[in-house]
Amino acid sequence: MTRIVGTADELLHLIENSFHARITVRGNHVHIVGDSIEVQTLSTIFTDLIHSAESNQELIADDVRRIIETSRSAEFAPHELRSDVILTHKGRVIRPKTSGQKRYVDAIRHNTITFATGVAGTGKTYLAMAMALAAFQAKEVDRIILTRPIVEAGESLGFLPGTLTEKVDPYIRPLYDALYDMFDAERANALIAAGTIEIVPLAFMRGRTLNNCFIILDEAQNATPEQMKMFLTRLGYGSKMVITGDMSQTDLPQGAEGLRRARRILRDVDDIAFCDFSGRDVIRHPLVADIVAAYSSTERAGGFPPETGEQRANGEEVSDGSSR
Repeated sequence: MTRIVGTADELLHLIENSFHARITVRGNHVHIVGDSIEVQTLSTIFTDLIHSAESNQELIADDVRRIIETSRSAEFAPHELRSDVILTHKGRVIRPKTSGQKRYVDAIRHNTITFATGVAGTGKTYLAMAMALAAFQAKEVDRIILTRPIVEAGESLGFLPGTLTEKVDPYIRPLYDALYDMFDAERANALIAAGTIEIVPLAFMRGRTLNNCFIILDEAQNATPEQMKMFLTRLGYGSKMVITGDMSQTDLPQGAEGLRRARRILRDVDDIAFCDFSGRDVIRHPLVADIVAAYSSTERAGGFPPETGEQRANGEEVSDGSSR
């Protein structure tokens, strides 16, 4: 019960503040009194927390917030997320944690091509990597191909010395990070050396036909329309493709046209799924969701108001026009 209610009842207070029902914990018993719908929802939440505690999972506030959010959604019950195990590594279980992530992994399972777009921190690349490794371990595919456009993120890095691999490595590093986080590093390096797991720049995909592969295109918002068409037409028999991107973070001067155009052109094609993530699917630090929401709100409002001379002199930028 201590694991369920948290240190100093932190998790219990979080649940209590999210509902109107009265919750009383005595010993190993939880008593819930209130509206019948809330009682049913809370029963589902505590059942899920009990299962998590029984499996020795360390619960934190973010976990409880996600369970509450999921319990209020009619789409998936918390136990559906808990039972959907994609991959296990060193005792750690990788599974979808939000309804949006559950829709995403189901889309990958049931479609040949899946587009995933949305804000940072929603697990687009991470879950795609987990699905690729699961498919490889189940011998559903023979190879994993990981690619992304080589585009500098808002700054010119100039000439980089070294071999081609050394020049490209900094751009591809996030894919390595995800791979090593869920797969034994020594085995992963052996598979990379053998070409079974291939991490390449998008430009190097031209002219290839990829059969029996799981192919992930990351940071697709930085792909031009020509690159996107070239990539999609690499698809061979027995392969799956996942294309991920955040159209609010493009590094191309002309915007995210490659990804946007592909979505418009292919929206009515069978066996292609489109998943859109929102701030509710962010699974990084809780502040990331607040940052994403703040930027989105400002962009919808048409940007920042002009700053006053005093604010400019003080190096301030205040959205309501007042000085601080």
